[in-house]
Amino acid sequence: MTVMNRTSLDTPQDTRIDLATLLRTLLDHKRLILWMTGVFMLIGVLYAILATPVYQASAMIQVEPRKVGIEGIPEVSNKPMSASQATTEIELIKSRALLGKVVEDLRLNVETEPDRLPVIGPWLFRTFAPEYAGQLAEPLFGLEGYAWGGEKLDVFQLEVPEALLGEKLKLVAGKPGQYALYDPDGHLLLNGTVGRSEGQGIKIQVATLNARPQTGFTVIRQRNLSTALAWQERLKITEAGKDSGIIYLLLQDPDPLKANAVLNEVSRLYVRQNVERSSAEAAQRLEFLRSQLPMVRKQLEASEAALNTFQTSSRSVDLSIETKGVLDQVVELDKQLSELKLKRVELERLYTREHPTYRSLMSQISQLEAQKQGQMRKIDALPQAQQELLRLTRDMQVISQTYTLMLNKSQEQDILRAGSIGNVRIIDNADSNVEKPVKPMKKLVVLIATLLGALLAVAIIFVRQAFYRGIENPEVIESLGMPVYASLPYSRQQERLDKAATGHGAPRESRLLSTRAPEELALESLRSLRTSLHFAMLEARNNVLMITSPLPGAGKSFVSANLAVIIAQTGKRVLLIDADMRKGYLHKVLGVQSRHGLSDTLAARLKCLEVINRTEVRHLDFISCGFAAPNPSELLMHDNFNKMLSELSPLYDLIIIDTPPILAVTDGTLVGRQAGTCLLVARFGLTTTKELEACKRRLNQNGILIKGAIFNATIRKASTAEYDCTTYGYSYHPVRK
Repeated sequence: MTVMNRTSLDTPQDTRIDLATLLRTLLDHKRLILWMTGVFMLIGVLYAILATPVYQASAMIQVEPRKVGIEGIPEVSNKPMSASQATTEIELIKSRALLGKVVEDLRLNVETEPDRLPVIGPWLFRTFAPEYAGQLAEPLFGLEGYAWGGEKLDVFQLEVPEALLGEKLKLVAGKPGQYALYDPDGHLLLNGTVGRSEGQGIKIQVATLNARPQTGFTVIRQRNLSTALAWQERLKITEAGKDSGIIYLLLQDPDPLKANAVLNEVSRLYVRQNVERSSAEAAQRLEFLRSQLPMVRKQLEASEAALNTFQTSSRSVDLSIETKGVLDQVVELDKQLSELKLKRVELERLYTREHPTYRSLMSQISQLEAQKQGQMRKIDALPQAQQELLRLTRDMQVISQTYTLMLNKSQEQDILRAGSIGNVRIIDNADSNVEKPVKPMKKLVVLIATLLGALLAVAIIFVRQAFYRGIENPEVIESLGMPVYASLPYSRQQERLDKAATGHGAPRESRLLSTRAPEELALESLRSLRTSLHFAMLEARNNVLMITSPLPGAGKSFVSANLAVIIAQTGKRVLLIDADMRKGYLHKVLGVQSRHGLSDTLAARLKCLEVINRTEVRHLDFISCGFAAPNPSELLMHDNFNKMLSELSPLYDLIIIDTPPILAVTDGTLVGRQAGTCLLVARFGLTTTKELEACKRRLNQNGILIKGAIFNATIRKASTAEYDCTTYGYSYHPVRK
């Protein structure tokens, strides 16, 4: 039965979140987190300092229930302003009609802005404190085209053609009181002076210009509608509380004086609009009364003529005392009924028929109607002539009183129209707290920037970890069926040696860590490997050891050279062969001049003993890669390679062959067939599980068994501390004597 090796694809993956591992991962990248957090905090501080402050102006308006009549009767009794009414008033304040008038009155459709140096220019302009009126800040870096502080441009009027509406025009100051106006393409539109200037369809009136020559300003003439809509978006209006009738107006702007002026103008125009609406209602009622007065007057004249005609024809001049008493009572009742009916017309506009006030009024009318009916029955008992005279007299007096009443009401409405104050009043005029801008909130900005930097750093770390497949745990290698013989710590000293050797004019000398820094911890791990390797090769078919890796950069040449030195230092004869005939560089590591090498003996140019080089290490010999062969794979497949190893094997205790990467070329598999032991070098954080699996699979297909692996260049991390080779022991260094 064939037993198949388990791969990482067969191993069930643990998807649980390990909080401790996450924290250790963050600890490993603490420098990145601190650096990015510090950078973002610095950006936040600079923004808080350089950002233009924005101030908030606020005003308060009270909307009361509407009142009608000269007595000021509330339109809605015992009922506060409803939500729909509050919404209506708010929308009226934000209407284009009102804001359009504000734009025209305050000339908000003309925008002027001095040209300032980007980033720091606004801060320098804002912080400049003139010692006297009209003082200008000195330009920095010779940039006279920018405004540095104290510059001012006030355009009272600007009319431009339709094509230039909303376009950025350039106004450049010239000699005192003079300027030039350019279009967005830099073409001159007109030369003008302070005051009124015209040209090419442009009318401009500059009230104030205080700037040194060549200073530029950006001038924009906006459309009234677009400007009103822009301010409509910026204007915030809220009700203080449900049914409170108190409305707050808020406006934010870098210029607090401008914000105050806009809010005050909005409040003033809204109050005036409300008063005009109220007076318009009174005017309508007055117009109605005045239209009815001529008709009532004609009726009065007709009733007086009818009474005179009857008295003349019937020769009846006066009523009896009893009849006159009844007439007076009937007329008084008609007068009271007329007044109550007029009042009923007003109450029907204000209340429902079930309202107590309305029902009380109707009860009074019913009582008066009953009294009137009683008096009318007395009139029916009078003689016919007396009845007719009484009727005509009553009609004349009733119409006369109605006419008088309408005249009085007309005068009341006229007074109400003239003195109408509306139901809106300003409680607080607009004002801004210039000592405390609402933006930027400096502490909050710095805090958010700092947190954003930390979160971004953490996100980068986790994203990189998600796509980062380099092995950091030796147990991952062992799970693939390859025992880890040694974990070599990363050597900073070796990094310095490599940099020194590649420097300009560097002397040709050995870069062997084992001879230059024998106390390095990585070498202690190689000494441990030397002991393990002694027992691992007891059952090998020969004394040839191949050291390879899946891809370049794993450090197999570093392991091969230093392992050869450490074994040779024990007194054993060791031969190190550089089998990378493509890019071999072990001769540079050993500081040996590469004249002839492996390619020469495989090509039968030289005998194998003639290409052996002595090294500075006793008992260590070296065969370099030789000349760059065009066909290294064919040379390794030739029988000369087998003969060479057979000839050299009895002369040495151990032959170490450094091969090219397995996954890059086939040279390593050809060497592996001749080697009795094969070790695979995996680099910490670089070599992936898939690369190791592919390498193992390729070697197994060629009948080569990997004896074990060497985990190279390990770095102590908090996230891998439990697997660190130094965790279970202590750092050993020889005592210097």
